[in-house]
Amino acid sequence: MDTIYLRWGVEQRLAFIESWLFWEGGVNRGDLVGTFNVSVPQASKDLALYQAHAPDNMRYDSTRKRYVATEAFSPRFIGPDADAYLNSQIDDDLVLFKGIRSGTLAVRLPVPSRRIDPGVLRLLVAATRENESVEIRYQSSDLARPGPHWRRISPHAFAHDGMRWHVRAFCHLDNRFLDFVLSRCSEAREPGAAAKGQADDHAWNTLFPVVLIVNPRMPAALRPTVAEDYGMTPDEEVVISVRQALLFYFSKRMRLDLLDASADPREAPVVVKNRDEFDAALTSAAGRPS
Repeated sequence: MDTIYLRWGVEQRLAFIESWLFWEGGVNRGDLVGTFNVSVPQASKDLALYQAHAPDNMRYDSTRKRYVATEAFSPRFIGPDADAYLNSQIDDDLVLFKGIRSGTLAVRLPVPSRRIDPGVLRLLVAATRENESVEIRYQSSDLARPGPHWRRISPHAFAHDGMRWHVRAFCHLDNRFLDFVLSRCSEAREPGAAAKGQADDHAWNTLFPVVLIVNPRMPAALRPTVAEDYGMTPDEEVVISVRQALLFYFSKRMRLDLLDASADPREAPVVVKNRDEFDAALTSAAGRPS
Protein backbone atom coordinates (compact mmCIF):
# COMPACT_ATOMS: atom_id res chain seq x y z
CA MET A 1 0.00 0.00 0.00
CA ASP A 2 1.36 3.43 -0.94
CA THR A 3 1.90 5.93 1.84
CA ILE A 4 -0.70 8.72 1.75
CA TYR A 5 0.25 12.18 3.04
CA LEU A 6 -2.73 14.38 3.88
CA ARG A 7 -3.52 17.27 6.19
CA TRP A 8 -4.81 16.05 9.57
CA GLY A 9 -8.32 17.44 9.09
CA VAL A 10 -8.67 15.91 5.64
CA GLU A 11 -7.35 12.56 6.84
CA GLN A 12 -9.87 12.58 9.71
CA ARG A 13 -12.74 13.10 7.29
CA LEU A 14 -11.51 10.37 4.96
CA ALA A 15 -11.22 8.01 7.92
CA PHE A 16 -14.79 8.96 8.86
CA ILE A 17 -16.00 8.15 5.33
CA GLU A 18 -14.26 4.79 5.46
CA SER A 19 -15.56 4.02 8.94
CA TRP A 20 -19.15 4.69 7.88
CA LEU A 21 -18.71 2.59 4.76
CA PHE A 22 -17.37 -0.29 6.85
CA TRP A 23 -19.74 -0.16 9.82
CA GLU A 24 -22.87 1.60 8.55
CA GLY A 25 -22.76 0.35 4.96
CA GLY A 26 -22.84 3.80 3.40
CA VAL A 27 -22.22 7.55 3.72
CA ASN A 28 -23.34 10.80 2.08
CA ARG A 29 -22.49 14.48 2.12
CA GLY A 30 -24.94 15.20 4.93
CA ASP A 31 -23.07 12.84 7.25
CA LEU A 32 -19.86 14.81 6.74
CA VAL A 33 -21.58 18.19 7.01
CA GLY A 34 -23.34 17.22 10.23
CA THR A 35 -20.27 15.70 11.86
CA PHE A 36 -17.51 18.13 10.83
CA ASN A 37 -19.52 21.29 10.13
CA VAL A 38 -17.99 21.59 6.66
CA SER A 39 -19.72 23.04 3.60
CA VAL A 40 -21.58 20.85 1.12
CA PRO A 41 -18.97 21.55 -1.62
CA GLN A 42 -16.20 20.53 0.81
CA ALA A 43 -18.06 17.32 1.66
CA SER A 44 -18.34 16.56 -2.07
CA LYS A 45 -14.59 17.14 -2.46
CA ASP A 46 -13.87 14.79 0.45
CA LEU A 47 -15.98 12.03 -1.07
CA ALA A 48 -14.29 12.51 -4.44
CA LEU A 49 -10.86 12.47 -2.78
CA TYR A 50 -11.68 9.27 -0.91
CA GLN A 51 -12.83 7.63 -4.13
CA ALA A 52 -9.61 8.73 -5.83
CA HIS A 53 -7.53 7.02 -3.13
CA ALA A 54 -9.79 3.94 -2.82
CA PRO A 55 -11.68 3.62 -6.12
CA ASP A 56 -12.87 0.07 -5.45
CA ASN A 57 -14.29 0.72 -1.98
CA MET A 58 -17.54 2.54 -2.74
CA ARG A 59 -20.12 3.22 -5.40
CA TYR A 60 -23.00 5.66 -5.57
CA ASP A 61 -26.47 4.20 -5.03
CA SER A 62 -28.92 6.55 -6.72
CA THR A 63 -31.90 4.89 -5.02
CA ARG A 64 -30.56 5.42 -1.50
CA LYS A 65 -28.79 8.66 -2.49
CA ARG A 66 -25.60 7.69 -0.70
CA TYR A 67 -22.30 6.02 -1.37
CA VAL A 68 -22.32 2.37 -0.33
CA ALA A 69 -19.51 -0.09 0.34
CA THR A 70 -18.65 -2.51 -2.42
CA GLU A 71 -17.94 -6.21 -1.99
CA ALA A 72 -14.31 -5.43 -2.80
CA PHE A 73 -14.06 -2.97 0.12
CA SER A 74 -10.64 -2.95 1.78
CA PRO A 75 -9.79 -0.37 4.51
CA ARG A 76 -7.03 2.13 3.75
CA PHE A 77 -7.46 4.75 6.47
CA ILE A 78 -8.74 2.79 9.46
CA GLY A 79 -8.01 -0.45 11.26
CA PRO A 80 -11.51 -1.77 12.05
CA ASP A 81 -11.82 -1.82 15.84
CA ALA A 82 -14.95 -3.41 17.30
CA ASP A 83 -14.49 -1.88 20.77
CA ALA A 84 -13.96 1.63 19.41
CA TYR A 85 -17.08 1.38 17.26
CA LEU A 86 -19.26 0.05 20.06
CA ASN A 87 -17.97 2.64 22.53
CA SER A 88 -18.83 5.39 20.06
CA GLN A 89 -22.45 4.26 20.09
CA ILE A 90 -23.10 5.08 23.75
CA ASP A 91 -23.22 8.48 25.41
CA ASP A 92 -20.67 8.03 28.16
CA ASP A 93 -17.30 9.38 29.32
CA LEU A 94 -15.34 6.57 27.70
CA VAL A 95 -12.48 8.74 26.48
CA LEU A 96 -9.66 9.99 28.68
CA PHE A 97 -9.61 13.76 28.80
CA LYS A 98 -7.50 16.54 30.28
CA GLY A 99 -9.18 19.24 32.30
CA ILE A 100 -8.72 22.98 32.13
CA ARG A 101 -5.87 22.92 34.62
CA SER A 102 -2.67 21.37 33.39
CA GLY A 103 -2.21 17.83 34.61
CA THR A 104 -5.88 17.20 35.47
CA LEU A 105 -6.85 13.77 34.19
CA ALA A 106 -10.02 11.70 34.30
CA VAL A 107 -9.74 7.97 33.75
CA ARG A 108 -11.95 4.93 33.78
CA LEU A 109 -10.97 1.83 35.74
CA PRO A 110 -9.57 -0.70 33.26
CA VAL A 111 -11.30 -4.05 32.93
CA PRO A 112 -10.23 -7.17 31.02
CA SER A 113 -10.77 -6.68 27.31
CA ARG A 114 -13.08 -9.12 25.57
CA ARG A 115 -12.11 -9.68 21.98
CA ILE A 116 -14.89 -8.96 19.48
CA ASP A 117 -14.29 -9.89 15.87
CA PRO A 118 -14.83 -6.78 13.68
CA GLY A 119 -16.07 -8.86 10.75
CA VAL A 120 -18.67 -10.58 12.91
CA LEU A 121 -19.78 -7.29 14.44
CA ARG A 122 -20.06 -5.72 11.00
CA LEU A 123 -22.46 -8.43 9.83
CA LEU A 124 -24.51 -8.14 13.03
CA VAL A 125 -24.71 -4.35 12.65
CA ALA A 126 -25.78 -4.76 9.01
CA ALA A 127 -28.42 -7.35 9.94
CA THR A 128 -29.75 -5.04 12.65
CA ARG A 129 -29.82 -2.06 10.30
CA GLU A 130 -31.48 -3.96 7.45
CA ASN A 131 -33.86 -5.96 9.68
CA GLU A 132 -32.36 -9.28 8.60
CA SER A 133 -31.22 -12.48 10.28
CA VAL A 134 -27.73 -13.94 10.29
CA GLU A 135 -26.08 -17.19 11.34
CA ILE A 136 -23.54 -16.99 14.15
CA ARG A 137 -21.10 -19.58 15.45
CA TYR A 138 -21.69 -19.21 19.16
CA GLN A 139 -20.05 -20.56 22.29
CA SER A 140 -22.91 -20.90 24.76
CA SER A 141 -22.64 -21.10 28.55
CA ASP A 142 -25.39 -23.72 28.44
CA LEU A 143 -23.96 -27.10 29.52
CA ALA A 144 -26.45 -28.78 27.18
CA ARG A 145 -24.53 -27.15 24.29
CA PRO A 146 -20.92 -27.24 25.51
CA GLY A 147 -19.19 -26.56 22.20
CA PRO A 148 -19.40 -23.83 19.55
CA HIS A 149 -22.42 -24.29 17.31
CA TRP A 150 -24.20 -22.47 14.51
CA ARG A 151 -27.56 -20.84 15.12
CA ARG A 152 -29.59 -18.25 13.24
CA ILE A 153 -30.61 -15.06 15.03
CA SER A 154 -32.54 -11.90 14.11
CA PRO A 155 -30.70 -9.08 15.93
CA HIS A 156 -32.34 -5.75 16.71
CA ALA A 157 -30.22 -3.98 19.37
CA PHE A 158 -26.94 -3.93 21.28
CA ALA A 159 -26.45 -3.43 25.01
CA HIS A 160 -23.50 -3.03 27.37
CA ASP A 161 -23.81 -4.33 30.93
CA GLY A 162 -20.81 -2.48 32.32
CA MET A 163 -18.40 -5.32 31.55
CA ARG A 164 -19.29 -6.75 28.15
CA TRP A 165 -21.35 -6.17 25.03
CA HIS A 166 -24.39 -8.22 24.04
CA VAL A 167 -26.55 -8.34 20.96
CA ARG A 168 -30.28 -8.66 21.62
CA ALA A 169 -31.87 -10.98 19.08
CA PHE A 170 -34.63 -13.43 18.35
CA CYS A 171 -33.10 -16.90 18.39
CA HIS A 172 -34.46 -19.13 15.64
CA LEU A 173 -33.13 -22.18 17.49
CA ASP A 174 -34.74 -21.52 20.89
CA ASN A 175 -37.69 -19.59 19.41
CA ARG A 176 -37.41 -16.66 21.82
CA PHE A 177 -35.54 -13.40 22.35
CA LEU A 178 -32.15 -13.83 24.02
CA ASP A 179 -28.91 -11.95 24.67
CA PHE A 180 -25.74 -13.14 22.97
CA VAL A 181 -22.31 -12.11 24.27
CA LEU A 182 -20.46 -10.57 21.32
CA SER A 183 -17.08 -11.97 22.35
CA ARG A 184 -18.55 -15.49 22.12
CA CYS A 185 -19.59 -14.99 18.49
CA SER A 186 -16.59 -16.32 16.57
CA GLU A 187 -18.07 -16.31 13.06
CA ALA A 188 -21.08 -14.97 11.17
CA ARG A 189 -22.48 -15.81 7.75
CA GLU A 190 -25.48 -16.05 5.42
CA PRO A 191 -27.78 -13.06 6.00
CA GLY A 192 -31.42 -13.94 5.49
CA ALA A 193 -34.95 -12.96 6.36
CA ALA A 194 -35.69 -11.93 9.94
CA ALA A 195 -38.17 -13.98 11.94
CA LYS A 196 -39.11 -11.22 14.41
CA GLY A 197 -38.01 -7.66 15.13
CA GLN A 198 -37.70 -5.17 17.94
CA ALA A 199 -41.43 -4.44 17.95
CA ASP A 200 -42.03 -8.09 18.92
CA ASP A 201 -39.61 -8.04 21.87
CA HIS A 202 -41.88 -7.27 24.82
CA ALA A 203 -39.10 -7.47 27.43
CA TRP A 204 -36.96 -5.01 25.49
CA ASN A 205 -39.78 -2.53 24.92
CA THR A 206 -41.10 -2.65 28.49
CA LEU A 207 -39.60 -0.27 31.05
CA PHE A 208 -39.73 -1.51 34.63
CA PRO A 209 -39.63 1.06 37.46
CA VAL A 210 -37.05 -0.21 39.97
CA VAL A 211 -37.63 1.48 43.32
CA LEU A 212 -34.34 1.60 45.24
CA ILE A 213 -34.17 2.39 48.95
CA VAL A 214 -31.37 2.49 51.51
CA ASN A 215 -30.63 -0.96 52.90
CA PRO A 216 -32.75 -1.19 56.10
CA ARG A 217 -29.75 -2.68 57.92
CA MET A 218 -27.54 0.29 57.09
CA PRO A 219 -26.29 2.04 60.26
CA ALA A 220 -28.24 5.24 60.91
CA ALA A 221 -25.09 7.37 60.68
CA LEU A 222 -24.47 6.21 57.09
CA ARG A 223 -28.04 6.39 55.74
CA PRO A 224 -27.90 10.09 54.69
CA THR A 225 -24.63 9.45 52.85
CA VAL A 226 -26.10 6.54 50.87
CA ALA A 227 -29.25 8.52 50.07
CA GLU A 228 -27.16 11.41 48.77
CA ASP A 229 -24.86 9.12 46.78
CA TYR A 230 -27.83 7.66 44.90
CA GLY A 231 -29.74 10.91 44.46
CA MET A 232 -32.65 9.77 46.60
CA THR A 233 -35.62 11.81 47.72
CA PRO A 234 -36.04 12.86 51.37
CA ASP A 235 -37.94 9.58 51.78
CA GLU A 236 -34.70 7.75 50.91
CA GLU A 237 -35.84 6.24 47.63
CA VAL A 238 -35.21 6.70 43.94
CA VAL A 239 -36.96 5.22 40.90
CA ILE A 240 -34.83 3.94 38.00
CA SER A 241 -36.56 2.90 34.77
CA VAL A 242 -34.81 -0.13 33.28
CA ARG A 243 -35.66 -2.17 30.20
CA GLN A 244 -37.09 -5.42 31.47
CA ALA A 245 -34.64 -7.34 29.27
CA LEU A 246 -31.74 -5.67 31.12
CA LEU A 247 -32.91 -6.22 34.69
CA PHE A 248 -30.57 -9.19 35.19
CA TYR A 249 -27.52 -7.04 34.42
CA PHE A 250 -28.85 -4.12 36.45
CA SER A 251 -29.28 -6.44 39.43
CA LYS A 252 -25.71 -7.72 39.11
CA ARG A 253 -24.13 -4.30 38.65
CA MET A 254 -26.06 -2.73 41.54
CA ARG A 255 -25.35 -5.80 43.72
CA LEU A 256 -29.07 -6.27 44.27
CA ASP A 257 -28.58 -10.04 44.35
CA LEU A 258 -26.68 -9.87 47.66
CA LEU A 259 -29.57 -10.85 49.90
CA ASP A 260 -27.68 -12.71 52.62
CA ALA A 261 -28.88 -11.30 55.94
CA SER A 262 -25.40 -11.78 57.39
CA ALA A 263 -23.69 -9.70 54.70
CA ASP A 264 -22.27 -6.29 55.56
CA PRO A 265 -24.90 -3.74 54.40
CA ARG A 266 -22.09 -1.51 53.11
CA GLU A 267 -21.52 -4.19 50.45
CA ALA A 268 -25.13 -3.76 49.30
CA PRO A 269 -26.05 -0.20 50.28
CA VAL A 270 -29.36 -0.19 48.39
CA VAL A 271 -32.13 -2.76 48.02
CA VAL A 272 -35.25 -3.04 45.88
CA LYS A 273 -38.41 -1.79 47.55
CA ASN A 274 -40.78 -3.38 45.01
CA ARG A 275 -38.92 -6.70 45.26
CA ASP A 276 -41.79 -9.08 44.41
CA GLU A 277 -42.63 -7.21 41.22
CA PHE A 278 -38.92 -6.93 40.39
CA ASP A 279 -38.36 -10.68 40.78
CA ALA A 280 -41.43 -11.47 38.66
CA ALA A 281 -40.24 -9.16 35.89
CA LEU A 282 -36.73 -10.58 36.12
CA THR A 283 -38.01 -14.14 35.78
CA SER A 284 -40.18 -13.39 32.77
CA ALA A 285 -37.59 -11.32 30.91
CA ALA A 286 -35.27 -14.18 29.85
CA GLY A 287 -32.50 -11.60 29.70
CA ARG A 288 -29.63 -13.79 30.79
CA PRO A 289 -26.83 -14.52 28.34
CA SER A 290 -27.51 -17.65 26.31
